[in-house]
Amino acid sequence: MCLNRASARTFANWALLIVIGLNMRPILSSISPLLLEIRADTRMSFQSSAWLTSLPVICMGLVALYGIGLQARLGERRGVALGLAMILGACLRRLYVLQAEALMATALLGGAGVALIQALVPALIKRQFQHRVALALGVYSASLMAGGGLAALLSPFIAGHFSHWQAGLGIWLVPAAVALVAWWLLPLAGTALSMGGPSKLPWFNRRAWLLAVYFGLVNCGYMSMVAWLPAYYLQMDWSATQSGSLLAFMTVFQVIGALVMPALAHRSTDRRPLLSISLSAQALGFVGLVMWPLDSPHLWVALIGFGLGACFALSMILILDHSRKSSEVGRLAGFVQGVGFLINAVSPWMTGWLRELTGSFVSAWWVLVVAVVSMLVLTRNFNPATNSQALITSGRASRI
Repeated sequence: MCLNRASARTFANWALLIVIGLNMRPILSSISPLLLEIRADTRMSFQSSAWLTSLPVICMGLVALYGIGLQARLGERRGVALGLAMILGACLRRLYVLQAEALMATALLGGAGVALIQALVPALIKRQFQHRVALALGVYSASLMAGGGLAALLSPFIAGHFSHWQAGLGIWLVPAAVALVAWWLLPLAGTALSMGGPSKLPWFNRRAWLLAVYFGLVNCGYMSMVAWLPAYYLQMDWSATQSGSLLAFMTVFQVIGALVMPALAHRSTDRRPLLSISLSAQALGFVGLVMWPLDSPHLWVALIGFGLGACFALSMILILDHSRKSSEVGRLAGFVQGVGFLINAVSPWMTGWLRELTGSFVSAWWVLVVAVVSMLVLTRNFNPATNSQALITSGRASRI
């Protein structure tokens, strides 16, 4: 009986982790396939519509950086519940939104909810899945990306069915409501997150900044793809459904990358070979997107998706490699994700700006190629023999 109860509890914990992850990206990825209709009704430019993706990511960064005190006061259970409620509220408002300003407000509200949850998840995983951290991060990353892909795929169908683009955005209140009820009825077992006293982020630690910049740049391609990949192919006379399905196709390979690479990472403490493979896949995919966009679009998107999915999961594992305690994970993950997401937020805005300036997305894809290749060179710095000591030896004032 006890064994069955323990097995049921374990299954519930994994299922709950997946359900939460599914709600982390629809607030972003449901926008792009419907962008033509949204821009037509709200009269938004390419550059201004980029804020619909950038604003939630800015929220993710700011909450991760400055939300540790709030998280400590709320506690893990109430913090995740509040985040899910904010996502639900943003999607509910989107059912009735008409003006650009109101749509921007939903992006802020939903982004803040996502940010609050994402800041809590790394320490939660480190505590709850102690002996399967890499696998749990892979499952969480895969579910996060699967939610984004489902939103990109289904939002145009739902909008078309109801002849209302708002329905394609607002429908994602349903999984948010399911996750909120499930979390409140069965929070993940274990001791609640403790920040261990006053929160001190490693603002003056060189390794922490290296991790933050690395996290931001290896993952910034995702935000540009979510915001602009469908628009790129809409300009080539693809339909909203076709372009949205291409983003969903990318997500399939993101999920594969997020599951396969962490599973391989579990066999070694050196993340550099897997990160190098993942970054190379991204670079090749972006080059193909520029040079041969209509010849083999699914191949280039698959390479980009695999590389992005793997990089997100592996960069999260890299953060954990630098931390020994759950309290350390909370502070370091908050700092790295905070700075990293602020870097991510620049990516869709920059892509929209370059599109306005040049009339094409090609220049933005080349910028992403340069960023990815630069991070490929930087990867050699993450030697497993020194990772766990790097934050300590960089200076007493910067310890976490």
